[in-house]
Parts: sequence; structure tokens; C-alpha cells
Amino acid sequence: MNAVCHAPVSKVARSARVFAATDFTFSHHLEENKATSQGASGRCWLFAALNTLRVVAIERMELEDDFEFSQNHLMFWDKMEKANYFLESILLTLDEPTDGRLIAHLLSAPVQDGGQWHMFVNLVRKYGVVPKTAMPETDSSGRTGELNYQLTYLLREAACRMRHAHHSGATEAEVRAMKAPALIEAYRMLAIHLGVPPRDFFWQWRDRDNKHHREGTMTPLRFYEKFVGADLGDMACLIHCPQESKSFETLYTIRFLGNVVGGEPIKYLNVEVDVMKTAAANQIKAGEPVWFGCDVGKCLDRDSGLMDVDLFEYDLVYGRAPSMTKAERLDYGHAQMTHAMVFTGVDLDASDKPLKWRVENSWGDKAGDGGFMQMTDRWFDEHNYEVVVRKRYVPEALLPVLNTEPIALDPWDPMGALAC
Repeated sequence: MNAVCHAPVSKVARSARVFAATDFTFSHHLEENKATSQGASGRCWLFAALNTLRVVAIERMELEDDFEFSQNHLMFWDKMEKANYFLESILLTLDEPTDGRLIAHLLSAPVQDGGQWHMFVNLVRKYGVVPKTAMPETDSSGRTGELNYQLTYLLREAACRMRHAHHSGATEAEVRAMKAPALIEAYRMLAIHLGVPPRDFFWQWRDRDNKHHREGTMTPLRFYEKFVGADLGDMACLIHCPQESKSFETLYTIRFLGNVVGGEPIKYLNVEVDVMKTAAANQIKAGEPVWFGCDVGKCLDRDSGLMDVDLFEYDLVYGRAPSMTKAERLDYGHAQMTHAMVFTGVDLDASDKPLKWRVENSWGDKAGDGGFMQMTDRWFDEHNYEVVVRKRYVPEALLPVLNTEPIALDPWDPMGALAC
């Protein structure tokens, strides 16, 4: 009591033994670029995904390691698409009760910052990418609270008016016609907060040898095609969800979760955790980083960047130790995927089994090792939920499952959480 009354319990419970014994060397460690910062926003999924792609762009253009794509550019279009997706969802649910669980869920966060891998794929395919200089950060891109509040009010009001009109006898066409003015206002609001996204931009640069290059005027899609060109359709999203309500070797999707209407739906292939680890490790060994999603707030010391299930000895503070399994934490609301980051290294033992993982985060360069963190393999077991890998690293026997019709889960399922 004396200790905890004067210091955070996480500091009191932190194991000096585990902290001191941490080894920061990895058997496989990719070249890394400077850490990025999402600021006070929930754009981790965009930062992480763009950080996997900037590796290719930096190599192709021989740039310095501080090059970044514009995260603001994709956030603008993500929120615009989410606004449209939300209003389309309202049109599909006009006869649902206002106080029912589905409408309450849809209204809870129409344009939150978070996202998933397939939502990123949809944005890049439709809007391409641009360098950060073409659409730099603004105050609102790094601090999204006020923008989200105003945009959420606008969309909830539009939903209110559309549902009232429907219940007052308006035709389907009349209710649908109410969507366009709301989207025009949403675009205007986004432009005020984030700036107007470029239709094209002039691109020239100096490489790491100070040699000048001039490409000229480019569209965002052309920029992606020429300087990245990664086949995003070659990626598979693997999850580990051990709940009894889910089956392994099964494909899942989430109802009413997405951004681009008509775009690639979210698809999760549920696998045993060792399948996820092997796929991620093989991609790293082949020289490519891995996007992943986890419950970041568990067993994390933010200052040091350590993610270790043995790091905090809360049993010595409280006289009891938590005992819920991973499945039980999901069942009872104590776990979900909250954050996306990138694996840039793995430490394998003599039997090729992972010991720990090197993690690129988007919280700036102050925490951890210049913004990079370290995850033990036991932490991966307990708190990691998703990796995105090339299909060649998915076991051959599971590849046909990726082409099956996914089982649709309810929007409030824990696998429907968005990384932010």
C-alpha cells in the first residue's frame, strides 16, 4: 500500500530481474527506417501499413531513411469512405429499431480513426499514395478528437433525418437522395481540418548520394505503381482466435465493418498460433517486414518498449495472479485487437523456434529503442491476434480456404475491433 500510494502500480510491480535480463540481439534483423509518430490519433494501422511499403519506395528511389508517405492523405479518404459506408449501412437498416443493438453499434463510432488491413488495401487501390510533402500533417491529423466529434455529429444527424423520413412514409429514392448533401458537408469538413488531397503533384528528389531526380507531375495512383508496385492481392490475413465459438482453418468476415463500399471485404483465416508465427518468421527471413495486430496495452512497459508476460509481478502486489486464458479474455471483454505495428526482426533458436520479436511502432522515437519495441514469444502467444503475410507463407493445405465463402460474424464480435 505504501509503495502504490506513491507510484503507479506498474512501476511497483515491474520485475527488475526480467528487465535486467532482456537481450536486444536478434538472429534476423531487417534494415530499419526512422520511427514515425501517429500523434494523438488512432491511425496506427495506416502508419504500420505505409511503413511496410516505404521500405520498397526507399530502396527504389535510394532515399534516406526518414522518407514517409502521407498518412494524412489516406486518412482523409478513409474518413470520406467511412462516411459513405456508414450512410449506406443506415439505408440497409432503416427498419431496425433505433434502440436495438445493431443501430446502437452503427451509431457508436461512424468515423473512428481505427482500421484493418483490407481497409488499407481498398484505399490504396482507389486513391494511391503520395509522399508526405504532397499532403503534410495538420493539427487535426495528429489530434483527431475535435474533427471526429464534429464529423460524428454530422453523420448521426444525417442518420436521424433519413430514418425519420423513412418512418414518415418517404420513398426509398427520397431517403437515398438525402445522402449526397451529407457527404458534401463531410468532404467540406474534412478539407477544413486536413486540407484538400492532391489530384496530382510534382515529384523530384535527391537520393542518398545527393543525385537529383525529376519525375514531374504524377497522380497518387501512378506514384504507387511506379515507386511501390506491391501486389496487395498477394497478402493473406491470419488471425489466432481460440474462442469455442470460432473454428480453426476457417475463413471469417465481419458484418457492417469496412470503409469502401464494394471494396475488398475483411477476411480473416483463423489458424493455430504456431501457424501465424511460422508464416511471419519466414517472411522476415525472406527480407520483408510483417504488419500485425495485437492487444498492445497488456504487459507493456512503454518507456523501455518491452512486451513480456513476466514483466509485471502483480501477484506480489495483490496476493493473486490473473488466471483467464486467451479465449476467456476474449469471451469476457478483457481482450481485443487494439493496435497495429510491424515486425522487423525475429530471434530464432537452434531449432528455428522464435524467442522474441523486433517491433516497429508509430509512437515516435522516444520510447523503446528509438521507437522500436521488443516482444517475447510468450507475449505473442497471449496477446497477438493477427499477421498479414504473403500467401506463399501460408501452409499449402490452407490456401483453398482463402477462396471459400467467409462466415459472417456480428459487428460487436471481438474480432471486429479496429486497430487504432
